[in-house]
Amino acid sequence: MKLPDWSKGHEERLCRPSLSFLTLLSFLYGAGVGFRIAVFKGKSKRSLPGFVVSIGNLTVGGTGKTPATCMLAEWALGEGYNVAVLSRGYRGSHRSGVLVLSDGNDINAGPDKAGDEPFLLARRLRGASVIVAKDRYQAGLIASKNFGADFFILDDGFQHLALKRDLDILLLDAARPFGNGRLLPRGPLREPACNLKRADLVILTRAGQSRPRDDAHDMIEETLKGEKVFKSDHVPEKVAFPFRNTVHEPGFLEGKRVVSFAGIARPETFRKTLMDLGAEIVFFRNFGDHHRFIPREIRELKDMKEQTGADCLITTEKDWVRLESVFPDYDDLGYLTIRFSILSGQETFFSMVRKKAGEKIGLKS
Repeated sequence: MKLPDWSKGHEERLCRPSLSFLTLLSFLYGAGVGFRIAVFKGKSKRSLPGFVVSIGNLTVGGTGKTPATCMLAEWALGEGYNVAVLSRGYRGSHRSGVLVLSDGNDINAGPDKAGDEPFLLARRLRGASVIVAKDRYQAGLIASKNFGADFFILDDGFQHLALKRDLDILLLDAARPFGNGRLLPRGPLREPACNLKRADLVILTRAGQSRPRDDAHDMIEETLKGEKVFKSDHVPEKVAFPFRNTVHEPGFLEGKRVVSFAGIARPETFRKTLMDLGAEIVFFRNFGDHHRFIPREIRELKDMKEQTGADCLITTEKDWVRLESVFPDYDDLGYLTIRFSILSGQETFFSMVRKKAGEKIGLKS
């Protein structure tokens, strides 16, 4: 059964009778969120033995938490910190206890068990442990005891209120930071937009491609002041063809006729990225976020590439980690990787993180 495309409704601001039921559900959801936040305000939070930074968002999907986590972890490793990424393992089959996905060298589970995002982080972050658990406190204790971790990154941690953090980084999409401004399921907000005041720093993502509406921008600036608001973009990094064992610069795609597909929260951004690189997209198919591919879909994609005479079949790196174990050898399949880049104030941003970490555990040489 094909699930409805909620993302379209999440952009619609008008109230229509057909959406009244969703509006009611949003009201009930909001009441539950408010109660949960109030409960945690009255509780003492558990602390890990090190510096804890959260990277999260206010909306569902598509703000770039995974590449942002990569960026921060790579920086911290370069500073000499012992980094552990703590993830809940969304959409993975791991349900209870703590899964040591990576000790910084060896990866101990696949994306089906750990979730595609933690698996991708483990692949990219050599030297950092990646731990999957619903209880991020227990995950952090194991990372500290077994691997000496002192710099903990909570992946998708803004709503994880049980654990004390030293720095809260909130990601907002530059073009639509709050969607239509409504809570789930009528809108994309996981909690009210005013709660961005809990953040220490805000990063507007994909800011090189667009800017927020004036009212949203004003709200962000007034709440956090300009020195705590940064802009970033997702920058194409390389095009890899795993079955050819070759890697190219992003400019490789210029003038190429491409069949492409994506199973991410905002597939249209991937399509636009390919077009901006000069690729001619002869066919594009979008799947649901975290889609699990089946053999029939793979055959159809390969057939479409052959029928159109396209030069290659291109997907995202996040999709590739789910495909790797099921896609038969096919030399013309490639994936695009991206890096998270702060456009302005990068030195200021990292200085703020360095200062906070130094206050907690001391500066590394």
